Amino acid sequence: MFNRLHVLAAAALVGAGVAAAPLFADDYPTRTITDIVASTPGGGTDIISRIFGEQLSKQLGQPFVVENLPGAGSLTGTVAAARAAPDGYTLQTGLTASMAVNPSLFAHLPYDPVADFEPAGMFAQFPFVLVVSNNFPAHSVKELIALAKAKPGDINYASAGNGTGQHLSMELFKMLAGINLAHVPYRGAAPAYADVISGQVPVFFDNLASALGQIKGGTVRALGVTGKKRSPLLPDVPTIEEAGVPGYYNYVWFGLWAPKGTPQRIIDRLHSEIQKAQAEPAVKEKIAAAAGEPLDMPLADIKPFLKSEIAKWADVVKRAGIQVQ
Repeated sequence: MFNRLHVLAAAALVGAGVAAAPLFADDYPTRTITDIVASTPGGGTDIISRIFGEQLSKQLGQPFVVENLPGAGSLTGTVAAARAAPDGYTLQTGLTASMAVNPSLFAHLPYDPVADFEPAGMFAQFPFVLVVSNNFPAHSVKELIALAKAKPGDINYASAGNGTGQHLSMELFKMLAGINLAHVPYRGAAPAYADVISGQVPVFFDNLASALGQIKGGTVRALGVTGKKRSPLLPDVPTIEEAGVPGYYNYVWFGLWAPKGTPQRIIDRLHSEIQKAQAEPAVKEKIAAAAGEPLDMPLADIKPFLKSEIAKWADVVKRAGIQVQ
């Protein structure tokens, strides 16, 4: 259970730092913009936020800095962002987990991703990849499905923890493929790989960025990627859909959100600058190197997209019986 006092204290500190800002300044921005990342430095959310932050600093002529506020399963930073002054100077990088999955995982979520935020633009999306141990008998997605149907519940799969993207990727796969595998949660991807590589828990969906080194190093085999198209980093690996599971695709996505009530002209300015940043060759190269792709989405489409993602993962969480508290 998250510490509610800690969440409220973080929100108060962030709000206090921006409350004196002029709300309707015509020359926005006139000072530093803070992008709250509700996780520790060095993770995927942090990396993508800093890629865009560096470019947006150049374009806006003001520092665009990342502030890491981890804690309570991303709740601390997300609540702080939701309760910040709606003046465009405190924003947050929201992603699939915090914006689309948490509403189903937490019975009393202290923020509403739709009601408490305004989308300013999407950053990028990153696929997962299905990997197996080298001694696992299945060499394709179809062979894995056939094996799982022949031995329902006998095959173990790893995840980086209950309710994580790795866990949900497999539960969606199980639903669409009509199979049953047994879940073995770990505390992160690194400890999971030890048992995946040894074959003790032979199946694993992982972020492509994290899995790429293992795949290239030959410690695991890749059966399929979860994107709508093949990854240029693994051109010989089919998508899950083309490998035999119609309708399966899954990304972790990242975008920039502002507190509800932020003036529309500020939202429009941020969206325009994000689109410019996505067109920069240096930004494209950094995203591609991290195994992702820019996600350019019209502003009007982001809220409907978010609502569809919330519904999608609510169905997966409910049908899989996933609980985190």
